[in-house]
Amino acid sequence: MVKTLFSIIFLLFFSFNQAQNLITENFDVFPETWTKVNASVPAGANLWDAATSVQTSFFGGGTGAYNGDAATSYAFVNFNSTTGNNTINNWLITPVINLMNDDVISFYSSKGLSGGVDIFADNLQLRISTNGAATIDPVGSNGVGDFAELAIDINPTLSTTLYPNEWTQYSYTVTGLPAETACKIAFRYAVPNGGPLGSNSDQVAIDQFAIDRPVLSADVFFTTHFSSCK
Repeated sequence: MVKTLFSIIFLLFFSFNQAQNLITENFDVFPETWTKVNASVPAGANLWDAATSVQTSFFGGGTGAYNGDAATSYAFVNFNSTTGNNTINNWLITPVINLMNDDVISFYSSKGLSGGVDIFADNLQLRISTNGAATIDPVGSNGVGDFAELAIDINPTLSTTLYPNEWTQYSYTVTGLPAETACKIAFRYAVPNGGPLGSNSDQVAIDQFAIDRPVLSADVFFTTHFSSCK
């Protein structure tokens, strides 16, 4: 009996002591469960989408995808998110994912260079809504809906040199949640003075999006899963 109980405890501890991957998306096929919202005013023809062979020469230093089955295995968005010279506010939103404090959200991003001598500044944000399935989507050129938490902001000053044109990893450790919480995570392509006639905006891409739950320490594991015996 003691051996059996010890074996069960050991197996439970071993299983909980391993990092848990909640989601990985390499964009080999564009995920139909993700939501596209182009809140730019006026909205252009471009939505977040799977790459095509035309785009691969613009990303990752000309190699295309960071990871995946093909050079086109990544998601991208570009200056045609709006028309003329306007503010871009183009979103790609995950389905509901239950998050806990210390979960690690990571992804790779690269700025695409369309060619020519001019480099147009780009900006990408990672935002989180804690309202789960009831999340209100963004509306309007500056709207963020329920995605109030800004987790990552790539090139907020709109420098022409600070958004890497090689695949670069970004990560964020979840904090501030009172308990496990149903959330949605969004990528926001947010560029003022963007569009085909704007002084900013070219194209950006994301690849190998993942959320991992770290290893539990022995103290946390036993405190969480076992009561003290008296």
